Amino acid sequence: MQLDSIEGTELGSGKWGWLPSFFMSMKQETVVPVNSKPILDVAGLHKSFGHLAVLRGIDLQVHPKEMIFIIGPSGSGKSTLLRCCNRLEEPTAGSIKIDGVDILAPGVDINAVRRRIGMVFQSFNLYPHLTAMENVTLALRKVLGKSKQEAGEIAMQVLKRVGLADKAKAFPNELSGGQQQRVAIARALALEPAIMLFDEPTSALDPELVGGVLKVMREMRESGMTMVVVSHEMRFAKTAAHRVLFMDEGVILEEGPPEKIFNEPDHPRIKEFLSSLEAH
Repeated sequence: MQLDSIEGTELGSGKWGWLPSFFMSMKQETVVPVNSKPILDVAGLHKSFGHLAVLRGIDLQVHPKEMIFIIGPSGSGKSTLLRCCNRLEEPTAGSIKIDGVDILAPGVDINAVRRRIGMVFQSFNLYPHLTAMENVTLALRKVLGKSKQEAGEIAMQVLKRVGLADKAKAFPNELSGGQQQRVAIARALALEPAIMLFDEPTSALDPELVGGVLKVMREMRESGMTMVVVSHEMRFAKTAAHRVLFMDEGVILEEGPPEKIFNEPDHPRIKEFLSSLEAH
C-alpha cells in the first residue's frame, strides 16, 4: 500500500532466569550523567479518579541521558504517572515541565509538546492496514510535514536502528509481537523526541520475544536517549537503569541507584515487594 492512498488515516515476571545471556555479560555504568537542567520536571503531582487518589504528591526530575526505572506493585500509580506526563491523563494538581515548558499551562500547544515526548505502550497500537514503513512515515508526513521521500529515508534509518530494515514492507500481522513493539519504538524515535516514556513495553510479549525489545532499549540508553521506564523486568533494571524509583499507593517511597534499591533498600515495603517476586 502506498502512503498516497492513506492520507485520510487518523493519527490517533516471572522468574528472571530466562533472560538472554548477553544481558548478564554487559557491564553496568554506575555513574549517573552530570546534573543539568532536567528534561522532565514533575512537582507536587496529584491525580484522582473521583474519590480515589492515584497519585499523591509526586516529585520527579529526569536529566538528559538518564534512564529511570519505576517499579512497584500493580495499582501503585506508575502508568498513571507516565500518562500524566504527556496529558493522556489530566492531573488534578501539580506541575509538569518538558524542556522547561509547563505542559499544564493555559494555552500550551500540547500537540507540539507531545512531539517532544515519545511514548511506547504495552499494546503496540500499530495500524494493521499499513506496513511497518508506513506506520513510521505517517506521523512524519502528517505531523512534521516531511516529504514522502524524506519520511521514507528517516523511516528506514530508524527501522534499521531497531533491527527491522528487512521488515519495512511487512504488515503488523506478518510480524511477531516483539517485532511489532520494535516498530512502535521506531515510530516514536522517528520524531526525534527529547524523552521516551515506556509503559510496560514487554508485558504483552512471549518470554522468548522480550530480549529483542530490551536490546533495542539498551542501545537507546547507550546512545544517550533520556528514558523513563515502567516495567517488571527487574534484571534489566538492575543492569541498565541509572536510578530506580519504587512507587506504592501513589507515592515514591524510595529512589536511588539500582544497587541500593535492589540490594539494600531502606523501606521495608521494597524488601517485601522484591521478596515476593523472588518467590514466584
